[in-house]
Amino acid sequence: MKKAKLFGMGALALGLVATLGACGNKTNSNGEESKGEKFTVALITDNGGVDDKSFNQSAWEGLEAWGKEKGLKKGVGGFDYFQSQSESDFQNNINQAVQGKFDVVYGIGFALKSAFEESAKQNPDTKFVLVDDVIEGQKNVASATFADQEGAYLAGVAAAKTTKTGKVGFIGGMEGEVISRFQAGFVKGVASVDKNIKVEVKYAGSFGDAAIGKTITHAMIASGVDVLYQAAGGTGAGVFSEAKADNSGKNADAKDKVWVIGVDRDQKEEGKYTSKDGKEENFTLASTVKGVGAAVKAINKLAEEDKFPGGKHLTYGIKDGGVDLVDDNMSEEAQKAVDSAREELKAGKIDVPEK
Repeated sequence: MKKAKLFGMGALALGLVATLGACGNKTNSNGEESKGEKFTVALITDNGGVDDKSFNQSAWEGLEAWGKEKGLKKGVGGFDYFQSQSESDFQNNINQAVQGKFDVVYGIGFALKSAFEESAKQNPDTKFVLVDDVIEGQKNVASATFADQEGAYLAGVAAAKTTKTGKVGFIGGMEGEVISRFQAGFVKGVASVDKNIKVEVKYAGSFGDAAIGKTITHAMIASGVDVLYQAAGGTGAGVFSEAKADNSGKNADAKDKVWVIGVDRDQKEEGKYTSKDGKEENFTLASTVKGVGAAVKAINKLAEEDKFPGGKHLTYGIKDGGVDLVDDNMSEEAQKAVDSAREELKAGKIDVPEK
């Protein structure tokens, strides 16, 4: 699969118009062109769901915004999602989307790769987009991935500039190529500030188990970790829950406050709590974000214009705004360090490993 580098989320569609081939207009049951028909899109979630306050939610918010801009309604003939509770739901959800005659079907998360690969072969007239992994050599499949290690590097810088104990933690959902990028970037970002800071790494083995996230977080806090970065989907809700419980038992000016770094979308809202002395506080230090929703809207635009990037691998990095770190409660020192690191990444002065 040819890999296309994108230069700017907003200009994504314009940047690819000149290079991608056309895919033909939508046809009716008689095989005749029907240009007047509405363009329809569906997405299949992984088991995090569209309310995971993370990756799936970001994608759905992008699709929902696109649908409303087009005057479409949720459901068949417009835009919709099919929520998966487990991997056993993937194939049935894809089949429903195909039978609903959606023009483009998105798979949100690398766990859907096998199901999408097979479905794309069986349904060559449906356009598929796999987000967070790559399917090679299929003309009706576009793949979109993100340089997560770059955003995670900035998270590592922020964590290193914030910790008071010299111990920070990384909590991943399931081990694999994608979450490995988050871990690798975070570890290198921490080390770029202070190689003596210890990074404790734990995997939950799930993207949808808040209870396990809570248990891991409790153990990390007990071991002295005071900044946690989670890349765990719905499991990350447990990280926030435990950090909230811990911080709520302390006064607002407590020196042992626990911080959490959000992932995939700005998770500042999840860090709100009331301290022991009755003050409204927030423990979300920062959030790594990636433009999943923006990617969905941009690819939809290409598909509508008969320029669907089938067979292409689209990549989104820090240079083009595909990933970044947003400041929620960083200190001035941490913010300056992050700003400096961001510029070095954009200039290509820092090479962040993916593993």
